[in-house]
Amino acid sequence: MSKVKESSVNYENRQQLGSECSQIYATNLIGGQWTLAICCLLAKGKLRFGELKKRIPNITERMLTLQLRKMEENKLITRTVYAEVPPRVEYELTKSAIQLIPILEQLEVWGEKHKKMI
Repeated sequence: MSKVKESSVNYENRQQLGSECSQIYATNLIGGQWTLAICCLLAKGKLRFGELKKRIPNITERMLTLQLRKMEENKLITRTVYAEVPPRVEYELTKSAIQLIPILEQLEVWGEKHKKMI
């Protein structure tokens, strides 16, 4: 997802629309190329950073790190650090984000149908 400066008109518009429309609020949280991809992968269960990176081959480590931080800040994922050497970190969907799974499944069905139409 492209970073929108908090002082930009685009940011203000998104905030305004998001406060007036729950659908826009939701798409502001999960919209963007990487956030939705990460949600889809984590819908199948916990994954480590390296596993996410392998399953999204075109994402840079920096972008994956930024996206995971933003998703954690938005309460979409939890990050669990285990006291091991080397440290093990796992990411998983929050209870709130787990409620997205049926919606993601419906998007998959719609996407398959739409691909056949074009």
